[in-house]
Amino acid sequence: MDIRIAIGSDHAGFLYKEAIKNWLQEQGYQVEDFGTYSADSADYADFAHPVANAVESGSAQWGVLVCGSGQGVAMTANKHQGIRAALVWSPELAPLSRQHNNANVICVPERFVSLETAIESVRLFLATEFEGGRHERRVAKMSC
Repeated sequence: MDIRIAIGSDHAGFLYKEAIKNWLQEQGYQVEDFGTYSADSADYADFAHPVANAVESGSAQWGVLVCGSGQGVAMTANKHQGIRAALVWSPELAPLSRQHNNANVICVPERFVSLETAIESVRLFLATEFEGGRHERRVAKMSC
């Protein structure tokens, strides 16, 4: 599979990041890990910005970010004009973020979902296409 995924987390998302990264690699995705590389305290922005840069530049098609609540990485990634980062805490939200919002980064809250839910959400996110149509107009209005 020739799909590149950028992944990153802070310390509070480290365990799920590692598990999601391993799952992605098992599925045949090429994964670039932007850290953190341990559960030692770290600042989420230091990892969210490089993931967002990779997706924005096209060196990765998708981004996966994990932190304790998912909020910090989502807010940071969404500072980038070309990023549409979606905070996903249930598998039902993952396809909607792609279908209706053309999200290109999924943000997972490790402290609030099971690992099974996190992986299923990532799976659905990557398997879902943007619907376009009326949603295209709405997505075009997101950038400042």
